[in-house]
Amino acid sequence: MKLISAVMGLAALLATPALAEVPDLGGREVVVTTENAYPPLQFIDGSGNAVGWEYDAMADIAKRLNIKVRYENTSWDAMIPAVSEGQFDIGMTGITIRDDRKEQVDFSDPYMRSEMVMLVRGDEERFDDAASFADNPDLLMAAQPGTTPFYVGVYEVLDGDEANPRIKLFETFGATVAALKSGDVDLVLTDGTAGNGYVAASDGGLKIVGSPLGTEDFGFIFPKGSDLVAPVNAAIAEMKADGTIDALNKKWFLDYKFGE
Repeated sequence: MKLISAVMGLAALLATPALAEVPDLGGREVVVTTENAYPPLQFIDGSGNAVGWEYDAMADIAKRLNIKVRYENTSWDAMIPAVSEGQFDIGMTGITIRDDRKEQVDFSDPYMRSEMVMLVRGDEERFDDAASFADNPDLLMAAQPGTTPFYVGVYEVLDGDEANPRIKLFETFGATVAALKSGDVDLVLTDGTAGNGYVAASDGGLKIVGSPLGTEDFGFIFPKGSDLVAPVNAAIAEMKADGTIDALNKKWFLDYKFGE
């Protein structure tokens, strides 16, 4: 595993400007939607509890802003449209900050930086990087449509054809990993945070191969023009400055024992 390099990547965030005042929002209720499919960011643990880095971060933000958070579950493909339409106040599921998405939703400042990695079965020996995967026409990858891993797979691993039959589409990230484990596909591209989480929980059944395919910054999403963006950004900046972000990274990327 590349936990150390992943955590180093997470720490390499953009420099934080002078801290803005964190406002008191007077106990306002805020509805946050998530998918619970990206360990260690957010997932269901062995006891059936929704836990993860983002849950801890949101709980900390809620204390700083004096808001009451209510969670709702939504699939990935419905999340950005639902937040854009104002069905939810905030979306969190390791969402990559991208210009095309900014046309639909507002983003917070980055709270995490991660690398795109290649997740494969633990006994995979037919390929060990993007080039050798692309060269074998019998190999398949799984992806969720419209996600960063989908576009990286299309344009950086394969031939740029979004209808390439070697890419099998699934509704959830968990379904892509299940297909990988069962042998229905041979590769899942994912951010390093989720990838390392699944590897840690797999007892050798999964591994990461090859070099990272790039980096991505994660942010929370909001309906366009939301008055929550500035307060949440102020809380994130304070969390970076006082060591809270570093503590969460240590808890979830170094100390947490999956499956226990």
